Amino acid sequence: MAVLSVKGAPRKKKPKAAPRITKAGKLLVPQWQGCEDWSGDAYHTFKRHAHAWYYNSFKASDMHPHLFMWMQQNDYTKDDVSSLKALPTWRITHGLGINAKLLLDGMMDYNKKENDHWVSCKGTSGELKPVTEYLREKLVELINEGSKVAKVKNVEDTAKSKVYVPTIQERITDQAREACGEIDEWLDGFANDKKGFDPKGFDFQTHFQKKGVTQAHARKLVKFFEGELEEFRELQRMPTAGQLAKMSEHDADMWEQLKEGYSHLTKKDVAKFIVALETLVEACVFVVDTSKATRKPRKAKTRSADKVVEKLNYGKTNDKFKLASVNPVELVGATELWVFNAKTRKIGKYIASNIDPKGLGRDGTGLSVKGTTIIGYDEKLSIQKTLRKPEDQLKEFKSAGKVALRTFLDDIKTTDTKLNGRCNLDTILLKVSG
Repeated sequence: MAVLSVKGAPRKKKPKAAPRITKAGKLLVPQWQGCEDWSGDAYHTFKRHAHAWYYNSFKASDMHPHLFMWMQQNDYTKDDVSSLKALPTWRITHGLGINAKLLLDGMMDYNKKENDHWVSCKGTSGELKPVTEYLREKLVELINEGSKVAKVKNVEDTAKSKVYVPTIQERITDQAREACGEIDEWLDGFANDKKGFDPKGFDFQTHFQKKGVTQAHARKLVKFFEGELEEFRELQRMPTAGQLAKMSEHDADMWEQLKEGYSHLTKKDVAKFIVALETLVEACVFVVDTSKATRKPRKAKTRSADKVVEKLNYGKTNDKFKLASVNPVELVGATELWVFNAKTRKIGKYIASNIDPKGLGRDGTGLSVKGTTIIGYDEKLSIQKTLRKPEDQLKEFKSAGKVALRTFLDDIKTTDTKLNGRCNLDTILLKVSG
């Protein structure tokens, strides 16, 4: 018969799995103090319970570090430990790690009282052996096995390390050479049929798109052919017999060798091949220039306001006029900044040239600082005026609200001058808004 669940009835909670170690885990860790004085029965019982506690509380792999520590403290070499670590974790049994941990914590390697108790029990046979004897017998087998695994692993790692991995530049060069195949065939047509060769008969744009030639490949292609192009241009500049006679023997010989090497070509042939090579180079340069034009500009790394204003010089306080500057960090991105020069008695207001009306912190909006100079302000609107009665007028400034500050400078009857963005130790940062 199906049981209908009542809406709103509390669901039966699933019992949580028992934790691997209780909150009082440290109190449960087997303690071996004074075990030499225990009876054989008590010692044997405690030993079994301690072994079971570690077995139920930890995985085998959790106990491996204790085994490695015990080996280091008992005349085993680093190679022995490394050989053991080379084995898969399942190969090292739970009991090895547990016994090593118990020995490290103070368990006796061999207890005669325990052995006498064991022998006296019904159904037992033989005598108990030292725990270290069991450990060492097992470790001999595991270390031998692990050393073989480690050797194989070292050979594999060495083989992997010897595998040559080409650099990015080498990859680009190989790709550029692969793109050269059809171009070389086209240029070979000049040698086979000089008259029928068309120096502008290769569609570089289609070929580059087909081969996926980027600006990096194009730069390599130019290097492949620039030497040959320069050589043919020198053929066009071949000096006359009179000019050769005035040269050193070495220079004249170099020109004669060049002339002899290309004696089978007419001036018209040379000019035609130069056009072909220049067309190739121009196509590559076009790829490079196009890449520059379409390349997305790197976004400037955003600097924190603290870094922006770290070199700004300003007066933190002024005892004469009882003034204290606001934190300069506040002016970064602000719409307005009021300043007062205690030496010249000039009060001024910087107004940002690019205002962020909704205060979203858009890049390039508000005031900022470059080195020791305030930037991003409107040069026409940002002005300063001299205070004739600075004590009274500064007192009035401090008590003025937003509305009163709009006309504060207008009410000062002295001549206004433009602010230049520079600050010094006499400059007090009075107020920031926006």
